[in-house]
Amino acid sequence: MTKSKLPREILKNIFWLGDCLEQRYQGKIYHSYNSSYLIVGEHSALLVETGHPKDFNELHDQIQGILSEKEIPLKYIFITHQETPHSGGVGRFLNLYPDVEIHGDVNDYHMAFPNFSKNFIAMEVGDSIDLGGMEFIAAEPVVRDMRTSLWGYVAPYNLLFPGDGFAYSHYHWDGHCGMVAEEADTLDLFDVSAVFAELALFWTNFVDMEIYTNKLKELVKELDIKYIAPTHGLPILDINETMPKVIEGLQAPYHKLAS
Repeated sequence: MTKSKLPREILKNIFWLGDCLEQRYQGKIYHSYNSSYLIVGEHSALLVETGHPKDFNELHDQIQGILSEKEIPLKYIFITHQETPHSGGVGRFLNLYPDVEIHGDVNDYHMAFPNFSKNFIAMEVGDSIDLGGMEFIAAEPVVRDMRTSLWGYVAPYNLLFPGDGFAYSHYHWDGHCGMVAEEADTLDLFDVSAVFAELALFWTNFVDMEIYTNKLKELVKELDIKYIAPTHGLPILDINETMPKVIEGLQAPYHKLAS
């Protein structure tokens, strides 16, 4: 498998981590990400998502390389929800970093990891973690993949981590691996967002997604979000350019079914 050209510093001290996942669909091979993000503050670092188990060695090497250079410890992990691509590395991280705190909606994690029950810290919307010069804040999950989904954002960048909220694949054959969304100028965002919504968020086929996309727009406005870092998509650094295309894709499965 070709490396995904990560890690990449998308904003100062915000690192995009992980590797590509190949998916076959209608005779083509699409690439997508199960991305993690490392936020490095002045006195501590926070990892958003623990990634897919297949990527753990690559992910941990990326984290070690960054933190050894920065001389900042990994103290916190935030997980948007319990699905494997998002939380599959929890046990391995706990074994390597027994003092790390795992944050999010973690009400049942202690049953899987009873020896680390004290490491799990429940968060609710508005709760925050001070990293030194940067603050991670829990946010309302507009698009839920599971009941326990929770989003977050980091200030002062106002960078949103929406888990599955902006999920789409990219074209390996056009060199999109490791690019942010605005650099992948040949990417049909409407098409790849619609495919991901139809296959991975199957419930979007049966509800009027305009209700959810309107709430998404409201959240972005309320929190003054400037950038978006999805788990399954290229980071979005220009919301005005990219967000409308992703929203159209989210609405497409329901509109197709309704027609």
